[in-house]
Amino acid sequence: MPPASDPMSSQTAVSNQEKLLHDAKSSIKLDALSMKKSLDKVELLEGIKHGSDMLNKLASFAKINNLDVPMSLSPKSYYELYIDVTDELRHLETFMIDEFQKGLKCDDLYEMVQYASAIIPRLYLLITVGTVYIKIKEYSRKTILRDLVEMCRGVQHPLRGLFLRNYLLQCTKNLLPDTPVGEEQEEDGNIQDSIDFILLNFSEMNKLWVRMQHQGHTRMKEKREQERRELRLLVGTNLVRLSQLESITVDLYSSIVLPKVLEQVISCNDEIAQEYLMECIIQVFPDEFHIQTLEEFLKACADLNEDVNIRNIITSLVDRFIKTPEKLDTNLVDDEPTIFEIFSRKVSDIISSRPNMPVQDIVALHTTVLNLAIKRYPDQIAYVDKILEITDTIFNTMNLDHIQSSSQISKELIKMLKIPIDLYKNVLNLLKIKHYTILYEHLDYVGRKTMCQYLLNNALEYETQISSPDEAEGLLQLINPLIVDPNDKPADYEQDTEDFIEEQTLVARLVHLMQSDDLDEQFLILNLVRKYFGTSTKDRIRFTLPPVVFRAYELAYSYKKSAELDEKWDKKCDKIFKFCFQTINALIKAELPAELAFRLFLNGALTLSEIAYEACENIAYEFISQAIALYDDDIATNKFNSISLIIGTCQKILHIFGEENCDSLRQNCVTRAAKLLKKPDQCRAVALCANLFWSAGIRKQDGVSLRDGQKVNECLKKCLKIAAQCVDPNAQFELHVEILNYFIHYFAAKNENITIEMLNELIAKIKQDKSVLDQSNESDMVLEQFNRTLKYLKERDFTNIGVLV
Repeated sequence: MPPASDPMSSQTAVSNQEKLLHDAKSSIKLDALSMKKSLDKVELLEGIKHGSDMLNKLASFAKINNLDVPMSLSPKSYYELYIDVTDELRHLETFMIDEFQKGLKCDDLYEMVQYASAIIPRLYLLITVGTVYIKIKEYSRKTILRDLVEMCRGVQHPLRGLFLRNYLLQCTKNLLPDTPVGEEQEEDGNIQDSIDFILLNFSEMNKLWVRMQHQGHTRMKEKREQERRELRLLVGTNLVRLSQLESITVDLYSSIVLPKVLEQVISCNDEIAQEYLMECIIQVFPDEFHIQTLEEFLKACADLNEDVNIRNIITSLVDRFIKTPEKLDTNLVDDEPTIFEIFSRKVSDIISSRPNMPVQDIVALHTTVLNLAIKRYPDQIAYVDKILEITDTIFNTMNLDHIQSSSQISKELIKMLKIPIDLYKNVLNLLKIKHYTILYEHLDYVGRKTMCQYLLNNALEYETQISSPDEAEGLLQLINPLIVDPNDKPADYEQDTEDFIEEQTLVARLVHLMQSDDLDEQFLILNLVRKYFGTSTKDRIRFTLPPVVFRAYELAYSYKKSAELDEKWDKKCDKIFKFCFQTINALIKAELPAELAFRLFLNGALTLSEIAYEACENIAYEFISQAIALYDDDIATNKFNSISLIIGTCQKILHIFGEENCDSLRQNCVTRAAKLLKKPDQCRAVALCANLFWSAGIRKQDGVSLRDGQKVNECLKKCLKIAAQCVDPNAQFELHVEILNYFIHYFAAKNENITIEMLNELIAKIKQDKSVLDQSNESDMVLEQFNRTLKYLKERDFTNIGVLV
């Protein structure tokens, strides 16, 4: 077991690194300064000697995590030192080129750098000289490149060797031959020589990089892996150089470059190297290269180390294709398989080659291919279904069912199932995918609920219109875990109340997305929804059934608008309201709070009065009478508010009733208003009833006016009697002021039964009672109201007709 890391020792190590790097940089600056001074004096041999001293620092400060060697620079710090040194070598290279132009012999230069006693300085200098030879075209470029890359084999220390070969790459960056085979001059070389040069350098660098993993104590493994990851760009630069060669064709890439690169990647059998280099291949080479070599690349993926995260590699390749969709499939022959088909087959091969692959990784791989299928082939539902079918087969083979929502498998499966929802942006497409629901059933109760809510949110966000009974039924089956408790619901499952309300609100909102242009079909949809919701618990239907009722009311309005086109519209409306009546009664039978059904009945009565088809009176009377019955039997609180709603509704609907029903409703309202518990409530409710005899309009059946001024007068007189029974003088005063305003309203409306004497008598009564009021904020407000009333009478010239203010 590795020892626990000590923060103090870590801080000390960092401090030592900083000091060591500072000392090394200072020493290099001195050597570089001496080299430049010698070169300024045209003392080339002395300049090379100082350059060799500077390069010796790279040899002495290289470190691999080994407890048996003294403390040296880490790879990160060594890189900083390497950059400083190679920058200084540019001055030496520039000076050499200038000297050649002045007549310096090439052989002399080569002999000079041989005086460097240590191999690291000698090879850096030879690379610099070789670069100069190529630039001045003194010797064969092809021969120099081959010699340089072979000479670098002399350094097998991993860190020193990696940076040495990287320097070789940097120096030859713009000097590699890039001419097609057969078109080159003999000594310059061609594209094949460049490929051989880079591939050999790549192979050697990868070996050095992998070797770092196996040096030092096992307890330093994590530190070595981190250092290797810091150095990965050095190896990847070889592949970047290959991709920059313009003469590499698809044929060259597929026949020479890729096979040799993959051979090296596979043979190293190192997890870090394989994952990084496969990612490099994907990112640096063009799309058309990948299209032509997709099978070979994916075949190589199956041969990688089992510890390699193959998912990341496949995902990167898929993302590469998705980002440039216009280029895909264009280079494939008609009878060749599509990109999707190749991926699907090869991913299955990869999974088969890894019998120990975790199930969640298998799902993740198929998720990646699913992403490609939808983004690249949005019209190919069959591709999506194929991937889901393969995943379902794997689950069945492994006997995976009711997967726990907390498991990694469930999380990956949910990610997979969300992709079609996210990308199609139309949940109805899910109904076309045969295996979507089948695969979805592998989730446990909690997982399926999670998917249901996600699906509903998507439908609501994109306002997906559900326009047929088949679509509605398919969607209702998908979200069934939110409608009915399934058999696999855990016995100990408890849901937070707010979460439950949120989920049922989503279900309720779905009803408003169900809209067919065909009105008859719309009614079928609502019947279907009612059938599904009717099987829910009472806790659910309080949220889900009311929207069904309101959508039915909307449908009735639509039928009325289409009356000229459908001669049976009134019969269909009658059927709709009977459907609503039954649905509201289902809420009553579920013993839910009566206020909900009470308001739905009142809304139904109002809707009926506005549509007013020929046979609507009986059903409308049932709606309003049911509301009154609920008021009598089940509503115990807020009685005043409830009777006010009944009175207001009756005022709007009385015109559709015959004389008998009309009188019955009026009398029922007055009777119940007068039976309220509190006298102030009685008084105010009876005052509201007065409007039933004044503003009910014209009876629909015979055109007779429903206005009865005498009944209005009787109601207001009854209000005065009730107010007189109040013991509290403040309450009595307030009621008198309110009743006065009713009298004024009806007097101004030309009700002949309201006289000036009545107004004067009540005004005098109110003025007399002012003296006995208790001083309070409430009494002040009532007095203010009374004063405004008197002011109104003056402004409207009521005084001219005898009103005493």
